[in-house]
Amino acid sequence: MTQADLAAAPDGRARTLNSLGFAKPPAQTRVVAAMSGGVDSSVVAAMLKREGYDVVGVTLQLYDHGAAVNKPGACCAGQDIHDARRVADAFDIPHYVLDYENRFREAVMEDFADTYLAGATPIPCVRCNQTVKFADLKRVAMDLGADCLATGHYVRRVEGDDGAELHRAADASRDQTYFLFATTRAQLEYLRFPLGAMPKSDVRALAAELGLRVADKPDSQDICFVPQGKYQDVVEKLRPGAIESGEIVHVDGRVMGRHDGVINFTVGQRRGLGVATGEPLFVVKLDAAKKRVIVGPREALGVSRIRLKDVNWIGEAAASEDELDGRELLVRVRSTRPPIPARLSVGAGWGVVLDVPEEGVAPGQAAVFYAKDGARVLGGGWIAGTA
Repeated sequence: MTQADLAAAPDGRARTLNSLGFAKPPAQTRVVAAMSGGVDSSVVAAMLKREGYDVVGVTLQLYDHGAAVNKPGACCAGQDIHDARRVADAFDIPHYVLDYENRFREAVMEDFADTYLAGATPIPCVRCNQTVKFADLKRVAMDLGADCLATGHYVRRVEGDDGAELHRAADASRDQTYFLFATTRAQLEYLRFPLGAMPKSDVRALAAELGLRVADKPDSQDICFVPQGKYQDVVEKLRPGAIESGEIVHVDGRVMGRHDGVINFTVGQRRGLGVATGEPLFVVKLDAAKKRVIVGPREALGVSRIRLKDVNWIGEAAASEDELDGRELLVRVRSTRPPIPARLSVGAGWGVVLDVPEEGVAPGQAAVFYAKDGARVLGGGWIAGTA
């Protein structure tokens, strides 16, 4: 048994922690389980209840449930709320549905629209975790007297010398650390991720063993508030008339054609440009101020320097900027890309310098920092620009 498995009892003797890391019986440990209605969060709530924890289920209604009742692969609306309630009822878990539509619209949906209109590519799932789920829901859990907030994310929380650390999931194919880079130290101390050491196949098997009706429910695929992936319709609804046409311009200055709005393009895109030449062309940059889509050959896509904003550092607590400047680490610039070697640049504002140029690095996405072994998340920031 390691030091992390023990806690000091009042009489000085070591006492074993429960499975969530608290030095008391599960029955005396209150857990708020974030229940989206999917298989992962349902398994978390049910397994913790079976272990004897005092579980309270909370579901956030984030957008118009009436329009999403029959949308497959959605979350936090319509049928998903009903599924969460049925799981809670089956396991005698008190369950609350909280209306967070206005908060979600302001913090996530409007940011989504404005980011696209600014010529960047948003990640609404990060914004949702950063604001509604890990900030607002954490406050709800604390108001309910919970010792922790448990979610179905595939990440691992590891107790380190300086407190809780965020590590990649055991199942690399399910790892969600990229979407949780903005999690703060205080949030990490309070959060628990019971599925982080499990492969998805085991989670579904456990769901079947627990008798959950959602055991075979498909995972959510699209952005929850974007029907059929048509994000342009969402932007037009939120910002009527803001989508404007403009020019498609080659990096050498030639005007190649016109477009119906920069939001229809993303850096690295090749297909659907609406221009025909004798060479393959890619979107190299989006200039929203001038309503221009800049295109060029593939070699124009490579970038080595990335400027960042709103950086969240969750590595060593005592690390100074001087110590971090030039630090070697790994960085992931898209959720679908593997982490690659890079160095931090902190002196004149946060940034990273890549060892090898990377293609398709888009402002609005995140650059997430990992330790050199690729396991621990050290933080990350929003990509503000490239060079």
